[in-house]
Amino acid sequence: MSGGVGVMVVRRPPARARRAQILAVAAERFHREGYHQVSMAEVAAGVGITAPALYRHFRSKPELLDRTVGVGLEALADAVRTAGSTADLAAALAAVAVAHRPLGTLVQRDARLLPPDRRAALRRELRADVRLMAAVLRVERPGLAAADAELLCWSALSAGAGLSHQSAAPQPRRAERLLREVLGAVLAVRLDADGRAAESAAEPDPDPDPDPGPASAPPHAGVPGPRRRREELLTAAVRLFHRRGFDNVSTGRLGAAVGISGPSVYRHYDSKAQLLAAALVRGRERLRHEVGGAITGTPGGPERALAAGLAAYVDFARSNGDYLGMMLSETERLAPPDRRAAVDFRRDFLRGWVDLLLRVRPEEGAVAARIRVHALFSLVNDGVRNPPHSVRPDLDDCLLRLGRAVLGLPEPADPGDRSDAAG
Repeated sequence: MSGGVGVMVVRRPPARARRAQILAVAAERFHREGYHQVSMAEVAAGVGITAPALYRHFRSKPELLDRTVGVGLEALADAVRTAGSTADLAAALAAVAVAHRPLGTLVQRDARLLPPDRRAALRRELRADVRLMAAVLRVERPGLAAADAELLCWSALSAGAGLSHQSAAPQPRRAERLLREVLGAVLAVRLDADGRAAESAAEPDPDPDPDPGPASAPPHAGVPGPRRRREELLTAAVRLFHRRGFDNVSTGRLGAAVGISGPSVYRHYDSKAQLLAAALVRGRERLRHEVGGAITGTPGGPERALAAGLAAYVDFARSNGDYLGMMLSETERLAPPDRRAAVDFRRDFLRGWVDLLLRVRPEEGAVAARIRVHALFSLVNDGVRNPPHSVRPDLDDCLLRLGRAVLGLPEPADPGDRSDAAG
């Protein structure tokens, strides 16, 4: 019997495989917990390596975020380049949405935290993909205006990203099959010829200035001074937190937006976190009143109530794009009790829509209803914040048509009559 000692050799994965593993773990962590809540040490632990080892692959957390987004966008570009028909596009986008589920959250919520040059580069990549997609649509639909085709393609991308916001991932094959149907319906929507005026709209800066200057405070002429100042701060906070990010907005900037000094902000709110919480509460109250009220106050059955809710939500989104963006991107920055309240509201709000859609389309089941509802809100929330389409004069009608396609609702008898859609 040999007295030698066996030596176990541990083989490290090649550097390329290790980077791919890191990116997969980082994408999932950023997606579930939010970029600011995840440290490099936590990503390293998820991979099973040390933090110094992680830094040998990625020099910083922004670089890691950049690459996690880039991997998903590269998969999207590859899928789009191989599509030769509208059906191919719907299938390709559905496959990417399922295979790269965190991508929607990373693009819609976290990519804005990247340096300006990288944000602009990512935006250019997305615009190039959309133009390729629009060219495919226009081959099949020669009369489709370029601006309309691009709006349909952006909308399909946003609807697919809705899968990223579901708390639990549905069975992949089932999700991909339904998303193909939903995205195909979005790409097939007929938009009014009025929208072709958007063709002449000037091409925007791919990464516009996230802080366009002090907000014009809402009129509070009859409101006492301290209360008026609180309202002005809420208005400014919503805009600044959404466009710059909670961590990038100082009390000095908040004060300057309403004409006071930074320290004076604390006369109205104990902390920046309290101001964020108050702004989100205000938005929830309006959402509950305007959209929930439209649903419960509409007679005539669940389909008319659902159509009324859709019209009310489009109206709300058009007037509250900054609030919706802040709700998506800054909820994670709340203190735990406030975050639980925000998450509970969102869950209950979405559940109400799912239950209503199930009453309209009971044959599809709860999983399909959840996918459709998440796709709807992702599409509308992006649609009101995505220039140049967000300034189309017919955007409300476009979003109503697209929303009905996502939910599987038929067009109203009189397509130009919003009151018919709303009951």
